[in-house]
Amino acid sequence: MRQQEILTAGTSIWLDDLSRSKLTGSDPHSLPHRINHDGVRGVTTNPSIFGAAITGADEYASDIASLSGKSVDEVVRTLTTDDVRVACDLFAEIYSASKGVDGRVSIEVDPRLAHKTQETIDEGIALHALVGRPNVMIKVPATKAGLPAITALIGRGISVNVTLIFSLQRYSEVIDAFIAGIGQAKTAGLDLASIHSVASFFISRIDSAVDKELKAIGNQELLGKVAVANAHRAYALFLEKFSQSSWKALEANGALVQRPLWASTGVKDPSYANTLYVDTLIAPHTVNTMPQSTLDAFLDHGSVKSDAITAQMESAIATLSALSALGISLEAITDALEADGVKKFEDAWISLLDDVKKVMA
Repeated sequence: MRQQEILTAGTSIWLDDLSRSKLTGSDPHSLPHRINHDGVRGVTTNPSIFGAAITGADEYASDIASLSGKSVDEVVRTLTTDDVRVACDLFAEIYSASKGVDGRVSIEVDPRLAHKTQETIDEGIALHALVGRPNVMIKVPATKAGLPAITALIGRGISVNVTLIFSLQRYSEVIDAFIAGIGQAKTAGLDLASIHSVASFFISRIDSAVDKELKAIGNQELLGKVAVANAHRAYALFLEKFSQSSWKALEANGALVQRPLWASTGVKDPSYANTLYVDTLIAPHTVNTMPQSTLDAFLDHGSVKSDAITAQMESAIATLSALSALGISLEAITDALEADGVKKFEDAWISLLDDVKKVMA
């Protein structure tokens, strides 16, 4: 079965979706079914996912009514953390069996705080306490302001999912922030083996942006290749950073690597294989968080090769060099994607607050 093959190759399947309607039941779209039959070992959420889940959904109406007198921010925070708490319980067995590596459920700090370090730290601490489950992961965007927040939260022993990573430079900074946090945790005498982190490296949005520029200049050769090449270079950076002596010293004290997580793995261009961003990104110590349609496609006809990344590292360098030779700046594209990603999550959160406020009125 493909779900076992991909796990054996070192990649964990996480589902990029959560709603109350999916928390119970045995139908193919329910979370229990995904866990028991489809090999799902974790869940990620974001403001857009919560917006889609809560807006107009009848199953949240009674809870919203019961929270009369609360602010809309308090109501939305209650609704989202309640769902995450139930999901955490569903994954408790996997969490225990994997010693905390999997069985994780991620919830993001208020995206309006993406450029505010201390507020992100405070929100991360509060969210971690509010969910109250050991397998929750706090999502922090990889903005400049987010980097020291990542260090601070890891240093407190809080597991972190770093989100919205697009560039190799920022990914390098994310790893450094994580390692600095592990160093702080060691100084504080915390159990390093209990602290886990993933670095969510976004995939499909890069191809969407790069392909637009390639088509504008009439280049066909690099279409649909740059995002995967960028991810392959990110994995090479992961191997490099976590083989350094400074990290090995922490590892000797129980520290665990921050796993690369491939996010935004649903293809945007229908001409590409719908399992493109799964089949090409399988490697040890990785996570692939898939939307439902991508997961179903992979289970049906995905291809598992244990060296999907390592065998392509040289060609990844060549692909990125060819892009640069065309005068297309991947750095400029990834900078724009980060800013756009932060804004999209902020807009989705504000829209959710507005929709819930209408129900409360």
